[in-house]
Amino acid sequence: MKQIILTIALFLIPSLGCMAQTDGVFKGTIYNKEYNVYLTIDFYANNVKVPGQEIFGEMAGFFGDYTDSRKWFITSAKCVNNHLAELNLTNDYGSEDLHATLTFNADSTFSFRQISGSSLKIARNRKWVKLPKQMIFVRRDK
Repeated sequence: MKQIILTIALFLIPSLGCMAQTDGVFKGTIYNKEYNVYLTIDFYANNVKVPGQEIFGEMAGFFGDYTDSRKWFITSAKCVNNHLAELNLTNDYGSEDLHATLTFNADSTFSFRQISGSSLKIARNRKWVKLPKQMIFVRRDK
């Protein structure tokens, strides 16, 4: 019996790393000025609702564009440690998805890096523009 409890505890403890925190680096809005895009995230409570698309319920966050209403949903987010999270994103049609990482850097910036899957695209002048595989985000001032 003790072995079963110990085994269960060993599997649950690593998953609590992100969930145990209520206020950390992976919560809030961060943005990239160059491409005019942002991430609204809460990897701790997973309670972000996409404005205008509340029908999809609460999730870990979303990737948005200040000049276009289309969104990429963060369908899952796993905190690997206090500075690194792994993300799965899908577009609002569900036709494209990707795997990415979000790293909190020593200079208080965030590095978003696409690992695999579809390319992130945004609409500019009625055309799709692929975003780079790696982008730097900064925290939005309140």
